[in-house]
Amino acid sequence: MSKSKRIYNLSAGPAILPVPVVEQMQAALCDFQGSGLGIAEMSHRSALFESVNDAAQAGIRSLLAIPEDYEVLFMQGGATAQFAAVPMNFATSSTTFEYIDTGVWSQKALEEARRYGNVVVASSGKENHYRTIPAEHHSSRGSFYLHFTSNNTIYGTQFKVEPQHQAEYLVCDASSDILSKPLDISKYGLIYASTQKNAGIAGLTLVILKKELLDKVTGNTPQILDYRNYAKSQSLFNTPPTLAIYCVHEICNWIAASGGLNGMQRLAEQRSDLVYQIIDSSEFYQGVSDPSCRSLMNVTFRLSNEALNEQFLSEATEAGFSGLAGHRSAGGFRASMYNALPVDAAQDLANFMKEFETKFG
Repeated sequence: MSKSKRIYNLSAGPAILPVPVVEQMQAALCDFQGSGLGIAEMSHRSALFESVNDAAQAGIRSLLAIPEDYEVLFMQGGATAQFAAVPMNFATSSTTFEYIDTGVWSQKALEEARRYGNVVVASSGKENHYRTIPAEHHSSRGSFYLHFTSNNTIYGTQFKVEPQHQAEYLVCDASSDILSKPLDISKYGLIYASTQKNAGIAGLTLVILKKELLDKVTGNTPQILDYRNYAKSQSLFNTPPTLAIYCVHEICNWIAASGGLNGMQRLAEQRSDLVYQIIDSSEFYQGVSDPSCRSLMNVTFRLSNEALNEQFLSEATEAGFSGLAGHRSAGGFRASMYNALPVDAAQDLANFMKEFETKFG
């Protein structure tokens, strides 16, 4: 494929893919491993695809060092489906779920959970316009789980450590920072993440959960969302998004060859530091999130002179940057810099921001 025509995709997702992965997918779509079929055409029940499915799950296990007492599941419906699936699988008439409110996506998760159980908001950053992660959380031993969103794409905040809690299990929506850093999986009861930011393309959702949780699933969960069905079938309960699973497999290979999760974290720190340095050294740009909890994935900022917003976007587009507009609920700008974005892209963005300030500051 031509690399010269690719621009810098800084949108919140779907995200940029590594060029080697795109090239592997390009070839696999035409003829996968000499089978005469493209990867998106073959039966999900075939031995060849089952080997891909197994390899993708093994890749996730290896990168995250997932213990044997955890399941790795591939599901569909994005993180939004998991907003319902997580509480629905475990709700009884007396179940209490705790949620940390750090923005739009955690709000959506907790509102969905209210349909199935008693929800307690353990803490919220709403009063501070979600610029910070709450420092303390009101968690109790009677709760089944505490749910948090590890990285908040809209406001550009990120948990630096797992929240302290008294609930039976810790549950995490890691959609926008999964595979960007090492995790101690043993601290979690369940992690879910849509794959279109750091782990592949849209259409697939990764679920990692303790096997003991499968014994706690209630009988009222729809079959398509019942975790037990995916655990029993190697995630082949129904026709899966085969291309998306293959992409996860190739992404895992690429990450492993690029320094693993420690390597991904180092690159994330380098990229974000380049842009945060411009913001911190300037009165022309204003950071949205508090420095204590700034995201390595999504750098959010505003112009001190908002009359220049359209000019900034226009010139950024001409310079080869796509997707810099902030979320409609937050405004301003957002540079989403996921695993596959080259450090050179962050350097080029920093240079562009400097030049724009020189012209209009």
